[in-house]
Order: sequence, then structure tokens, then C-alpha cells
Amino acid sequence: MKTIISVIMFLMMTTLSYSNDIYVTQSGNALDLDITQDGENNTVGNSTTASASADATTILNIDQIGDSHVITYQIAGATYTGVINLVGNSNNVDLNCDSGGSNSSCGTANAVINFTGSSNDIDLDIGQTSSASTADVDLVGQSGSDSNVIAATVDGNSAVLTITVNGDTNNYLIDIDGNGDANGHTLIHSHTGSIADVDIIQSGVNDNMITLTTSGDNADIDISQTD
Repeated sequence: MKTIISVIMFLMMTTLSYSNDIYVTQSGNALDLDITQDGENNTVGNSTTASASADATTILNIDQIGDSHVITYQIAGATYTGVINLVGNSNNVDLNCDSGGSNSSCGTANAVINFTGSSNDIDLDIGQTSSASTADVDLVGQSGSDSNVIAATVDGNSAVLTITVNGDTNNYLIDIDGNGDANGHTLIHSHTGSIADVDIIQSGVNDNMITLTTSGDNADIDISQTD
């Protein structure tokens, strides 16, 4: 099947700032897309119009440098591999893999989100309609990454979520669901810094595992595992 890619870019320039908005609507057999944005207030999709890929295989790499960027992306397909790099403050990421539809199983997902900066809001959902067979997610906050909010929902028969953040006053909302047993649920969380608010929920049956390391004062951690 022929791959169809539709990309609309709006460029706006004022005397004070530069910004560009990118909207992607794609369908076909495979997509390999690299996006780099530098400046302020740039978007790949937005809160009202998400960029979307409906494809068997999606490789998506996005680099955003600067403040107040937005990524809103919906992926429907069997395989997703992607890296998002953020350098700056007050950025917003809303990434969904398996956002509905008969072909949106998101069977294999490998996602990496690296960020350096403060007041970022990262929302990641994998396996929304049906559990992924394999999900491997790494969320990494470099030194000085303060006051960030990370919300991750990963439904996978084999789900490995690793969070490593070096900063203060960060908030983590984690929900791992799907099938347990035979190396099912896994969470590896490492935090360096003070004032961390962590809520974690995992479900069974069996194979629940959490490895949690924190450093610093005033950490509020709630963990609930079901079986």
C-alpha cells in the first residue's frame, strides 16, 4: 500500500519571537519521520488537533529546543519506535499509542523521552484500546529538571517502564496495567532530588515488580499493587 503523508506547516514570525506549527496526518505501510524545532511556542499538533499516524510501523523522532513547545501525537499501528528530546522549560507532550480503531493494537512499543528543563508536562499512554504485547518505555530527566509532571499509563503483557529524573519538586503519576505473569508488569524508578510526589498503581495477576530508589528529602510515595 502506498504511504500517504500530509504535512501542513504554518510559519509565524513577529519582532519578538519565532514559532512554527506542524500537523501530520499519515497512513500507509511505514513512516520514518524526524522533526527538529528550535525557538519558542512550536507545536507538533496541539490540544485541539493532534498529529496522527495510522500505519503498521511508525518511527518517530522529535527534537524540540526552547520553551513552551507542544507535542500532541496519536499513533495507530502494530509497531512504534520513537525518541523525543526536549531541552527547555514549560513544554507539553501528549503521546498516545493505540488511540482507537481496529488496526491500532500498538503491539510493540519502544519509547524514549529525554528532557532537560523545568515545568514540563509529559503525558504518555500506550495500549489504550488493547494491551501491547511488549512495551519498553524510558523517561529520563537530566540534572536540573525541576517541577515537572510525568503521567504514564502503559498497558502491556510485558511492560517495562523506567523513570530516571535528576531534579526537585517533580510529580509522577504512573499506572501500569494489562496481563501479568511470565515477566509481565515491571517498574524501575530512580529519583535524585528533593520533594517528589509519586503515585504508582500496578495490577496482576502476578509478575508485579517495583524497584524504587529515591534521594533527598520530602518524598511522598504511594504504591498499590494488585494480584
